[in-house]
Amino acid sequence: MDEQESAAGTEVRVHHHDLMELFETLSFREKVRRVIHGLRQPPDSGEYKWARLQMIRLSAPVSGVVVPVLGVLLLTILAAVAPSRGRTYKVQIIDPEEAPKLEEIEEIKEKPPEPQDIEFTPDVKFTDNNPSPTPPKDFSPQPAEFDSVAMVKSPVIMRGIYGSRSPGMRGEAMRRYGAPSGVEDAVMRALRWLKKNQNSDGSWNNVKPAMTSMALLAFLAHGETPASVEFGQTVEKAIRWLIDNQTGDGRFNGRDGNDYSQPIAAYALCEAYGLTKVPAIKDAADKAIAVVITGQNPGGGFNYKLIPTPARDDTSYMGWCAQALKAAKMAGLEHAQLDTCMKTAIAGFEKNSVPQGGFGYAGPGRGGLTGAGVLSMQLLGAANKPACTQGLEALADVTFFWDGKAPNRKWNENYYWYYITQAKFHAGGETWKLWNDIFARTLVENQTIIPKAIEGPGGKLWDIGWWDMPRELSGHTDGPVMNTALSCLQLEVYYRYLPTFMTPEIIDAGGEAGIEAIDAGRGAGGGVGKGDVIDIQINI
Repeated sequence: MDEQESAAGTEVRVHHHDLMELFETLSFREKVRRVIHGLRQPPDSGEYKWARLQMIRLSAPVSGVVVPVLGVLLLTILAAVAPSRGRTYKVQIIDPEEAPKLEEIEEIKEKPPEPQDIEFTPDVKFTDNNPSPTPPKDFSPQPAEFDSVAMVKSPVIMRGIYGSRSPGMRGEAMRRYGAPSGVEDAVMRALRWLKKNQNSDGSWNNVKPAMTSMALLAFLAHGETPASVEFGQTVEKAIRWLIDNQTGDGRFNGRDGNDYSQPIAAYALCEAYGLTKVPAIKDAADKAIAVVITGQNPGGGFNYKLIPTPARDDTSYMGWCAQALKAAKMAGLEHAQLDTCMKTAIAGFEKNSVPQGGFGYAGPGRGGLTGAGVLSMQLLGAANKPACTQGLEALADVTFFWDGKAPNRKWNENYYWYYITQAKFHAGGETWKLWNDIFARTLVENQTIIPKAIEGPGGKLWDIGWWDMPRELSGHTDGPVMNTALSCLQLEVYYRYLPTFMTPEIIDAGGEAGIEAIDAGRGAGGGVGKGDVIDIQINI
């Protein structure tokens, strides 16, 4: 027993001695020897674990010295081997210019409405017994894009394409471009007259595709969509009628003999899509504008029925085609030949112009369709072309006579006025001022008014109004619906499209062309100087 206890005590002293040896101060050589010896022992032994610990302790200082040295050495080698590279930048030093003092922001009293969802029903027909059907549950229309931007005065203002039609912008645009008092009242009376005289199926009488489209354009120009409170159902029914009566090839049932209906309906559908972004309208607009594009003459013009021919370019027909193409471009419709069609259309109008200024009907001439030629070239981006500038000069002496006593009878029809008013507005300056002082007041004063003829918002009875043109002014019109729509569109010119010189052609040319357009100063207020406020509309 004593021997066993003596042996156990000896074993404890040996283990204690081995453990204490781990804390002894060893030479580097001895540590290496013990580490090598320990690494050969079983992994669960104390000597193995001690050896691992010493390996970790020794690696830290080595890594802290060796790694940076290797990094510096590598960078030195790369610097010696790689060739020297660099870029040279040209820097132009210019004298700073004093920034123009901006006018204070004016508070807008009338705020634009909040965007509303459009309840558009593409698969449900309107009937006398069902004037406002419930949309199918599986249809999810996109909300209307109202683009109601706050008015801010600055040297350059860029707005959305349709922004000036919103309630918060119409009044400002009318003030800026000189609308006389009574214009907006006359527009509202006309829209209410059109609403009251709409057929139950959504169309308007006579040639339904063309008249429905013209009336619809008058509502769209005022910013009215299917989401509008007072005119929403009227607009929706009109759009629905056009979609329901479009055939598989993109044309329309009930069209007139020369098919003016096609470009006019394409114009209206493109604008409707631009204002609403409803997919069903886009499909119809795509099909309608495709007929216009593929029906272009080889020389760039257009003829009746949109059947391509090299023999005849009709300025009156081409005017509606140009407006439809412009609306398609502004709405963002994508057709492979849209841009090419717009550019080549300029040549078609030039063929019907004359050097002394003016556009003929179906060939070179100088008549009432000069306004149609000038406006179309402006919309197509050719406002600087001689045919356009000379045509505008030919319109300088044209006056707005209601009673048919104009010195030059061939300019004096409501159909011609429709184009002339827009052409002069886009030309701006003194040209617009002289025309604006007469045409708007004349139209307002000669509107036929029926008091308290329609119920409006809040159950109140409102006046309606229309235009019954004198016999001398009734050429190229199709009755009161067309006369009222064309007159209304003229009075909406102040906010329908802002004066634009950033046309597709200028945008394609790049920034310098845009600067030159600004410097040219052909805005509605005349020349542009330092600190002036101008509007630039970018037509995408």
